[in-house]
Amino acid sequence: MAEFPKIDVRYLKEAFKEPINFWGMAGFAVAAAYVQDVTPLVAALATETLYLATVPASTMYRRLVDRREKQRLLKLREQQREAQIKLFDPREREAVEYLRWMKNQIYSNYKKFTGTKEVPHNIQSLDQRWEDFVDLLDVYRRRKHHLRSINRQLVQNQLVQAERAVAAAKDEREKRIQQANVEILKRRVAAFNDIERSVKLVEGQLQSIENFFGLVNDQVVTLPTPERVSSLDFEQLSDSIAMTKQMLEETSDTFAALDTHNREIGNYELLLSNTGTSK
Repeated sequence: MAEFPKIDVRYLKEAFKEPINFWGMAGFAVAAAYVQDVTPLVAALATETLYLATVPASTMYRRLVDRREKQRLLKLREQQREAQIKLFDPREREAVEYLRWMKNQIYSNYKKFTGTKEVPHNIQSLDQRWEDFVDLLDVYRRRKHHLRSINRQLVQNQLVQAERAVAAAKDEREKRIQQANVEILKRRVAAFNDIERSVKLVEGQLQSIENFFGLVNDQVVTLPTPERVSSLDFEQLSDSIAMTKQMLEETSDTFAALDTHNREIGNYELLLSNTGTSK
């Protein structure tokens, strides 16, 4: 016996919602009402069954659905990024918009000076680098804000006092309680140090992206040959950004673990997420 092609429910739903399916069924309903006969409705049922059995299983239709979903997600991401930029302060927005303007200038100048209609793929990668700049700038501003909100001396004083309390504990139970507080404070000081290092790293990465855009723009304007621009090390910048993001993910895990521990013991005032560090 011939096997029916396997139908994914997601594609089935998309096929059912297609305008052509809706208007087709509506046409059969109008025909049935016009002739006062159920025959068009029977034909509609048969047609709908055949449609839903074949179209969702079609490779071409699935590619169409996947392409539309990709475009939808891309548009949603763009909207979210623009909303994110609006939350930046004026100086940060100025940096973002200047880099966007430079990116568009690079594309325009390349086409003008080379007489081509298409910008090479490696230069088009500046789109992604601009998005990376916005994402990294958001992390940078959040973590820098957190650093500014910290009274480091107060925390260090609390640590000294807690260590003294451990030494002066009258019994093992009191000592364990005080020691737990010492460990929390030590972890918080370590987290502060991690934030400081990450802020400096991200700041350097942001400067690298800005300088790379400037370098590409310089090469495009002078443009001795298109190959000269193509020879720029786009991959090096991409790898550098990837390493920076990996480091940020690792430190984010550290902060999340610290938050969880603080919640468990009720030290809510020590939560890093309360100061906007978590993204």
